[in-house]
Amino acid sequence: MHTNKVKQKLRRGELVVGSFNYIPSARLAEIMALIGFDFVVIDQEHGPMGSETAEDMVRACEAQGTTPLVRVSHNTDYIVLQALDMGAQGVHIPNVSTREQALEALSYTKYAPLGKRGLAGVRAAEYGFREKLVDYCARANEEILTVVHIEDIEAVNNIEQLLGVEGIDVYYLGPTDLSQSMNLPGQTGHPDVVKAVEGCIERIVGMGKVAGVITVEPEAARRYVKMGVRYLATHALRFMVDASRTFLKSLGR
Repeated sequence: MHTNKVKQKLRRGELVVGSFNYIPSARLAEIMALIGFDFVVIDQEHGPMGSETAEDMVRACEAQGTTPLVRVSHNTDYIVLQALDMGAQGVHIPNVSTREQALEALSYTKYAPLGKRGLAGVRAAEYGFREKLVDYCARANEEILTVVHIEDIEAVNNIEQLLGVEGIDVYYLGPTDLSQSMNLPGQTGHPDVVKAVEGCIERIVGMGKVAGVITVEPEAARRYVKMGVRYLATHALRFMVDASRTFLKSLGR
């Protein structure tokens, strides 16, 4: 099993920056890794990639020394299991709004005695060829990154309970889904949404936990980092689109 460089940096108090990728392409994942992102989130919640394609995307990230993560579609044991067994070094788990859901999510990413993840000689364990499974299990429990999404107003209201769950590596704010749950769909800049996001960040950082968030705006990114965010995600494809439009506009197109 590969050493989780993102988890190492977070433990040292450093900032990590990565990009989501919802296009089913190992080559695109490889390009994102080559750009220099610390991690790439292979998005199986909003992207159409199946397990085989996602596994190839994991390999592409590994080849360039970038940490491959997977955003799973649901907080269920077999879906989290598939993502981790293919070699993802961590998972983004959506819609975690209660303490019970947080405990379940954590249990799916850990082997006993810390959790109930299913065990087999899979790719993540190098098929059991290089080390005993007992040793692999111990290392996996240390290396896997568990990221829970705070993206519903219920989660915002329960943030103190969620922060009381030991073992979660990143509490990640999803402003877009949060705006939807607040009956302000797509209005991520609305004062109420901003207040909810930044209020959670303050609580997370204040408790000594790692706060994560997504933005495509450099000014917002700097503001979040100043607030103490150490897990920053973005959309590399958005930058490609913006740069392409700027180029076409310069030609009068």
